[in-house]
Amino acid sequence: MMDGKSESPTKLDYYDDMWKLQSSATLLSHFKGEDGRDVLILDRTIFYPQGGGQPADHGFLSIHPSDSDSAIKFVVTDVRSKDGLVFHYGFFDGEAEPQLQKGKEVSLFVDESRRNLNSRLHSAGHLLDACLPRIGLGHLEPGKAYHFADGPWVEYKGTIPKNELQNKQKDLELEANSLISVGGKVHADILPYDEAAKLCGGCLPDYVPKESTPRIVRIGENPGCPCGGTHVTDISDIIQVKVSQIRSKKGLTKVSYNVVS
Repeated sequence: MMDGKSESPTKLDYYDDMWKLQSSATLLSHFKGEDGRDVLILDRTIFYPQGGGQPADHGFLSIHPSDSDSAIKFVVTDVRSKDGLVFHYGFFDGEAEPQLQKGKEVSLFVDESRRNLNSRLHSAGHLLDACLPRIGLGHLEPGKAYHFADGPWVEYKGTIPKNELQNKQKDLELEANSLISVGGKVHADILPYDEAAKLCGGCLPDYVPKESTPRIVRIGENPGCPCGGTHVTDISDIIQVKVSQIRSKKGLTKVSYNVVS
């Protein structure tokens, strides 16, 4: 058994291709996590680790021990990232825990339905951001977000008068679904800081280092924003958005939403 110390950072293949659901990699480490779960670290991955308000991908890995042995299946139930390494948590599909060697080839298979739903929810959250200036709420500043299927929401700095909440809820849903019906490509690009800032309305959030090359996601022709998550190919792939509630108090506005298939 190997540990995860002193490994090189995991290459995030989903950064370059968010819609690739099968790929190959090399095994770097296999060990037991602090909670007793098996952990695999690879040199690269298409699995999205939980973060940025988006849940982790699920799926499985197929490990090829040698030419003569049959492949070993590792079911991925959680994915996390720490200090540049991506940890694939899960269990082996078999009775005995196999002995794995560093350097073995691994085939990766991401659960398509879960990835698609997570991507639709994440893109829908960005789309709501883009809709705000179109319905007279351009003063709201995007903050935290929760793009999980059990109750997604996006939160903004700034408030809406109480007597306008119901109408703005209807306006936001109508505007979002209008943009979905028109469609538009979704772009994700890793760019120099100054170029990234231009795509994001002229400036980037303070948490983005000026010496970095941030990944910028743009929903159609709308201004972009820094984002490490996965998204749909086209706005139309969101299919439909339902805005269920807008609450505004203590300097914050929270929009609860969901996607409808």
